[in-house]
Amino acid sequence: MASTDVPSSSRPLSDQVEELLSREGPLPIVAAGDPVLRRGTEPFDGQLDPGLLDRFVAALRATMHAAPGVGLAAPQVGVPLRIAVVEDPAPVPEEVRLARGRVPLPFRVLVNPSYEPVGAERAAFFEGCLSVPGWQAVVARAVRVRLTARDEHGRAVDEVLTGWPARIVQHETDHLDGTLYLDRAEPRSLSSNEAVALRWAQPTPREAATALGFDLPT
Repeated sequence: MASTDVPSSSRPLSDQVEELLSREGPLPIVAAGDPVLRRGTEPFDGQLDPGLLDRFVAALRATMHAAPGVGLAAPQVGVPLRIAVVEDPAPVPEEVRLARGRVPLPFRVLVNPSYEPVGAERAAFFEGCLSVPGWQAVVARAVRVRLTARDEHGRAVDEVLTGWPARIVQHETDHLDGTLYLDRAEPRSLSSNEAVALRWAQPTPREAATALGFDLPT
C-alpha cells in the first residue's frame, strides 16, 4: 500500500521530490516488497538544486522523528538517491549504553556515503527498520567503521564511528545499496516487536540466542 503513494521513478528525480514535498505531514515510508528498496541508488550529483535539497533533507528529518527512528534513507521514501539522514539522542539506561555502545549521534546528512570495517570485531544486537514495521532480528555488524561521505553542503566527511552510531551508519548505507537488515540477520532470531519487549529486552541478545537457537559472534 505504501508504494502507491510514491511518485513514479520514470520522471526526473527533482520532479519526484517536489511532488513528495507538496504533501502535508511526514513523507510516506515505503515498505519491504517495493522494488525501490532493492534497486540501489544514484550517486548524488546535483539532481536536486540546493534549495530543493535543503527542503528534502528537512522532510527526511521530520519523517524520521515522526516514525520514530534513528535513521532514514532516501529510497525509504521512494527516492533512489544516495542520501540518508541519521540522528540518535540515545535515551537509554546506563547498562544498555555500556553493552551496546549506544551514545548520542548528532543529526547529520550523509551524501554518497560508504563505510568499511575497522578491525575484525563484530557485535550482534536486535535491529528494526521503518520499512519492515513490527519486526526485529539480530544482526552481527562491525563494531567500528570508517565512514566517508559528503554532507549536505558538499563538505567531506571522513571519520571512525564505534558502537551504535557505527551500526546506524551501516544500516542506512546498506539501504542505499538495496540491502535490508534482514539480508544480514540471523533468521532464527526474527521476533515481533511485542516478543522483543516481552522476552528479549535485555541489553544483549544472549538469552534470545539460547532460547531461539542461534549463535552470536565470539
